[in-house]
Amino acid sequence: MASGPHLSFDRVSKIYQSADGPVHALDGVTFDVGRREFVSLLGPSGCGKSTLLLISAGLLPKSGGTITIEGKPVQGPQTQLGIVFQSPVLLDWRRVLDNVMLQIEVRRLRRDQYQKRAEQLLASVGLEGFEHKYPFELSGGMRQRVAICRALIHDPPLLLMDEPFGALDALTREQMILDLQKLWLESQKVVFFVTHSIPEAVFLSDRVVVMSPRPGKVEEIFTIDLPRPRHLDIRETKEFAAYAKAIRDIFQAYGVLKDV
Repeated sequence: MASGPHLSFDRVSKIYQSADGPVHALDGVTFDVGRREFVSLLGPSGCGKSTLLLISAGLLPKSGGTITIEGKPVQGPQTQLGIVFQSPVLLDWRRVLDNVMLQIEVRRLRRDQYQKRAEQLLASVGLEGFEHKYPFELSGGMRQRVAICRALIHDPPLLLMDEPFGALDALTREQMILDLQKLWLESQKVVFFVTHSIPEAVFLSDRVVVMSPRPGKVEEIFTIDLPRPRHLDIRETKEFAAYAKAIRDIFQAYGVLKDV
């Protein structure tokens, strides 16, 4: 498929069955993620953001609608992508390089063909010299960098990220945001990024998809027309503030944010 969106959602819905009855998580979600595009999905807790990401990866069945990757319907687990979760999910008994190479082993690819790439990825996120450390010897931000390298080792065209910086302290989170922007600008992969943070979404994204409270629907899509590469001080500009306020106003209208 030489043209068209890389990832496409068409009237996607999800209903969970629970002891108290059905829970309607997603309702009629429709939008596209283009090639080389960084798109953030932003919304309140419980609106189905992570659910939509898992459905995208084929790890969770949808209740209705269609999802396509490269024009092909998602009907089961997908292999042509990488996933980064909020928790790094590293194996404590494996060293950093071996954690990155786990993806290669699972895919039954030749280790000798990917080890140099793994070392280069680790160096690109500031982990050169840490290849033989164990996870317990790393900070939280360093562990998440390892997880990102593991997701990228097989060079997937699509990267799914589910609040990857949510558990980090504020300073580490800011550095990780800068690191991710640098990686994306260099690779130009498709990134579908789930977050609760308005500033994070505006800073990183080409477009921000704003979700309503449950059942999650697409409330509005913002195109972020800010120059790249973006530096932290861009958050002090009136243009950045205008995007953040427009998104915040939506959540205030829903009562998700209440100004005392």
